[in-house]
Amino acid sequence: MFELLSPAGSMESLKAGIQNGADAIYLGGSSFGARAAATNFDNDELIEAVKYAKLRDVNIFVTVNTSIKETEIEDLISYTDFLYKIGVDAIILSDIGIAEVLRKRYPNMELHASTQISAHSLNDVLELKQVGFDRVVIARELGIEEIKEICDNVDIDIEVFIHGAICVSYSGQCLMSSMLGDRSGNRGRCAQPCRQSYKLINKTTGKIINVNGNYLLSPKDLCSIENIEKILDTGVKSLKIEGRMKRPEYVAVVTSRYRKAIDNYINNKITTDKKTLKEDLEAIFNRKFTSGYLMSKNGSDIINLDKPNNVGVKVGEV
Repeated sequence: MFELLSPAGSMESLKAGIQNGADAIYLGGSSFGARAAATNFDNDELIEAVKYAKLRDVNIFVTVNTSIKETEIEDLISYTDFLYKIGVDAIILSDIGIAEVLRKRYPNMELHASTQISAHSLNDVLELKQVGFDRVVIARELGIEEIKEICDNVDIDIEVFIHGAICVSYSGQCLMSSMLGDRSGNRGRCAQPCRQSYKLINKTTGKIINVNGNYLLSPKDLCSIENIEKILDTGVKSLKIEGRMKRPEYVAVVTSRYRKAIDNYINNKITTDKKTLKEDLEAIFNRKFTSGYLMSKNGSDIINLDKPNNVGVKVGEV
């Protein structure tokens, strides 16, 4: 059975995801998450979130996917002990060394390898299984055929992003924010320098090169609604929606539309209303849509040169 995994940056978003068909919710606590700017959940809210989800047969995964300093390990273990005690279903990690420690400490708890690890090959996934991971969130830079090859040759759950913001760099390997903004994306505090305007200048002449836009590094948002059957045919276990910093309304709409597309696939129905589903997704926050690297390796197609934020839908002229 396929899992639809929705994001939550607040209790309202968690409820929106569950009420609109999510099988699992991923969220961050007050520490060690890659979205420090999100509202996130304090310990009391985490307890409430787990109780709410369990009553509705929905799993809760908690992100602990920042780069960990040696001085933080004791606090991290205390935090993961708390997560284990309250019944969290899985911890999402980006530190392989920490994963080995937690595997021994919680032998019956699922550990998921974060996209921050940049697992982009069959050998990567096999190695992560050896470490003790139960699931791998594969790199967003992989195409359909590469994903299928991995799924065909491993007996570990594979999770893939299907919708939301994407990174101009490899996830987990971008140092641009820390270099330009003194805020590390790998510590959960990305300043998003890729969303700023830039000029392309000829190094020899010093002249500005016109590229019909100023946002040279700002990616569009991933949308897979038109290719959902091809993704499911690869054998992936979990389909993940990005958006822990998005509003509850966003989580509700995106979750419900992908829920419908997945259910159509499961029930052997052809999704004939993809156009309508995509139009619904276009009506909420998006930076224009791209299929990312899933369907091609045309890197230039992922960039929106015109605007780094919501583009909206044209309804008329005044």
